[in-house]
Amino acid sequence: MNKVILVGRLTKDPEVKNTASQVTVCRFTLAVDRRFKDNNGQRQADFISCVAWRQTANFISSYFHKGSKIAVVGSIQTRTFDDASGQKRYVTEVVVDEAEFVDSANAAGNGNGNASQPRQYNNNNNYSRSYDDAPNSGAAASAPVAPQRQIIPDSSDDSSFAGSDDELSLPFPIDDDTGNISF
Repeated sequence: MNKVILVGRLTKDPEVKNTASQVTVCRFTLAVDRRFKDNNGQRQADFISCVAWRQTANFISSYFHKGSKIAVVGSIQTRTFDDASGQKRYVTEVVVDEAEFVDSANAAGNGNGNASQPRQYNNNNNYSRSYDDAPNSGAAASAPVAPQRQIIPDSSDDSSFAGSDDELSLPFPIDDDTGNISF
């Protein structure tokens, strides 16, 4: 099993690029605090390279910036490449499959309300909670509102109720004219 779960802060703004085939890729480094303090009482941090693809990359690049606290889930991947001088380089990085807010908007210090939208993206085009895709343009974030529409069956076609002349008995009164519960 190869699974990584990290909570840390971005060391700088995420770098976003598109591949030749127009796939979005986002690279960033997370500073993750160690559990224990050193002899001076200071916490040490590990700096972990991360890469996200597609919708997860778009999500991270849109809503996170230097200093933002983020939770990521992914896997460790190693790769090699030849640098400009022809030397072989080895890279170990976390391939991020899911990303989620950890800070509130006020704690993140961005003041635009984006970080308060409790949202989690993954590369399967799914997200655990859905609000508007667009950033919140400065207003305080709010919960989604349920539609204010009542669905009333078409009374002109009574064939769907054929076969029963029984009266429906409910534990509350229904207004005959509107079909609403009356109190």
